[in-house]
Amino acid sequence: MNELLALVQRAQQGDREAFGMLVERFQPTVYAVALTRLRNPSEAQELAQEVFLHAMRKLDQLRQPQAFAGWLRQITVRMAINRLTRRGPMQKLESEMLEGAEAANTNPLEGLIRTEQAGELYAALEQLKPVDRATLIAFYIRGRSLKQMSREFETPIGTIKRRLHVARARLKEALEATLATTK
Repeated sequence: MNELLALVQRAQQGDREAFGMLVERFQPTVYAVALTRLRNPSEAQELAQEVFLHAMRKLDQLRQPQAFAGWLRQITVRMAINRLTRRGPMQKLESEMLEGAEAANTNPLEGLIRTEQAGELYAALEQLKPVDRATLIAFYIRGRSLKQMSREFETPIGTIKRRLHVARARLKEALEATLATTK
């Protein structure tokens, strides 16, 4: 905590290296929050970059350096909401991109099956709590290690393991429920 406080204070005084270290440390968390809100990996990555640019410009306005993590999360949430508001109804770009990618490598029947399975998976993910969804996305989609996730979520590794276990079980239940209603 003292290390984080020192980094924030150095960054507030104009130390670009300190700000870079903050970006490195909090980029995964900002991305996860953005992805949870936007449901689109490329948009979440773009928003994460915008969040850090905004934070860099406004860092001198942060009165309590120890509140940096919460301040950054609030900026991310606010900017994600603004983006969703400007964008209008939620677009399902991920499934369209998946359909195009799958069609290039498989025969039409296999492509249809994979598209259907991806749709079922996304529908089940949508039913999960944000923390469960973010945990699964960080581990399985973004390929984060338990150690990286521990830093990103500012949570002990044991808690991350438990969250993964619980989130997998909840995803399984959601998938079974989704499949039961579609058949």
